[in-house]
Amino acid sequence: MLFPTQDMESGRSPISNSADFLFSSSYRSLRGKGVFAEINQPVIPGASGGSQLFHESVQGALAKAREAGICNPVVIGAVPFDLSQQSRLFIPADCEFFDRREMVSALEGKCTSVPRVEKMQSVPSEWRFKQSVEQAIANFQHSELRKAVLSRVLNVELADKVSVDEILSRLIVQNPSGYHFRVPIEGDQELIGSSPELLVRKVGSELTSNPLAGSAKRQNDLEKDKAVSESLLTSAKDSYEHKLVIDEIRQVLTPFCSSLDIPAAPALISTPAMWHLSTLIHGQLKDPEISALELACQLHPTPAVCGFPTKDARNLIRLVESFERGVFTGMVGWCDAEGNGEWVVTIRCGTVNGNHVQLFAGAGIVEDSCPESEWLETGAKLGTMLNALGITQQEAL
Repeated sequence: MLFPTQDMESGRSPISNSADFLFSSSYRSLRGKGVFAEINQPVIPGASGGSQLFHESVQGALAKAREAGICNPVVIGAVPFDLSQQSRLFIPADCEFFDRREMVSALEGKCTSVPRVEKMQSVPSEWRFKQSVEQAIANFQHSELRKAVLSRVLNVELADKVSVDEILSRLIVQNPSGYHFRVPIEGDQELIGSSPELLVRKVGSELTSNPLAGSAKRQNDLEKDKAVSESLLTSAKDSYEHKLVIDEIRQVLTPFCSSLDIPAAPALISTPAMWHLSTLIHGQLKDPEISALELACQLHPTPAVCGFPTKDARNLIRLVESFERGVFTGMVGWCDAEGNGEWVVTIRCGTVNGNHVQLFAGAGIVEDSCPESEWLETGAKLGTMLNALGITQQEAL
């Protein structure tokens, strides 16, 4: 049953009542249809505001959904990188949980058509991106800044209007173990992606987080691929970058947990495109009433997508990045009325609008970074979405 949309402080183009939503993971997957309510309240209104109003808006919308007859309402959507910007959260009119193994199996062999590319442009250019890396490194030498994540956008214009269903289907088949998502952003624009990074999962009093930092491109040759993974695991530069992320997450989560298990050293995980240094964190919450969304807002942005210290890294990003990140490197996921849910980092993603696609990728910069290597890393990370579009990385560079 569909219910009337309740638009909360939107200020944006309306989302269709037939909008589609998807979030899938190995833990739990859900799909939604239609919009009962929109929540566009920023997490932190203004530079020094608190998040209480935001969380009250979410809880109020969930309560109204229950009153309207939705038995198990769920809020799903995206929160931007900058928490002072409007969120894109929704309560779908219809929502169901499903087994994603059946979804992946049903899609295999059915994704054949590939869109034709008219033109592509990176913002910033290769030269400008490398210059930004050099600028960041110079800041490390004369400030308290220790890490900054710099990113770029790849604008892709296709010959015809693209099918979001087809791109998402290819993305799921090519990356069956990722966290898949589809969220309307504004008007006909949609966010889709396959993130490898779990920001937080909350089930009852149990918390799980799986931060990633330190990356290397996968190789087609098995011997070379093994060598790349072993090199990443022993890399001093990548280990340092990873430790900055883990130390910050430990500091944030400790006050909320009665116990917190953080491995002493990272492990390796892989996607079809990348190797990553990974630390799987488990905790027991002191207060099981705190929601997954509240915990995610406490963690975001981690040094994995912003830098360290956060304030200094933000200032540098504002200075050197020539575009607005929006939802990229924000968080995307869901939370139910009981506070359980999953939120992942919004990476390996893109926005689709007609025949225009924007793809995003970033790299963590520390003092030992090499501008050329960081540029190539962003290219490798773009591979996830480029493959879903049928575009080779060589074409995109």
